[in-house]
Amino acid sequence: MERIDTIDLGLPIALDENISDFIDRTVLDLHPGNGIVLYTDGITEAKNMDRAQYGLELLCALVSQLWHKSAEEIKQAVIANLREFMNGQKQFDHISLPILKQIHITQ
Repeated sequence: MERIDTIDLGLPIALDENISDFIDRTVLDLHPGNGIVLYTDGITEAKNMDRAQYGLELLCALVSQLWHKSAEEIKQAVIANLREFMNGQKQFDHISLPILKQIHITQ
């Protein structure tokens, strides 16, 4: 798994009228079996009843463990794991988890 820092790729929506100075890009070559997992801080900063954060390490470990599954199955499993981790703690931020997987199609 390769982590790419996206701090310069984010969109500060509604913070400034012209956001062009805040935007950058990166190019990735995806091969069969590769993919991209994007997430919002509502996942990594979600807290349980002990105020511990879910964190990036747990997210990456779970995605790696489930990578053989479909993107939808990975997403559902991560969200279920996150809810279990939170154990009833209120969610204070939005959760987004788009997952893209490059597949090999045979004809």
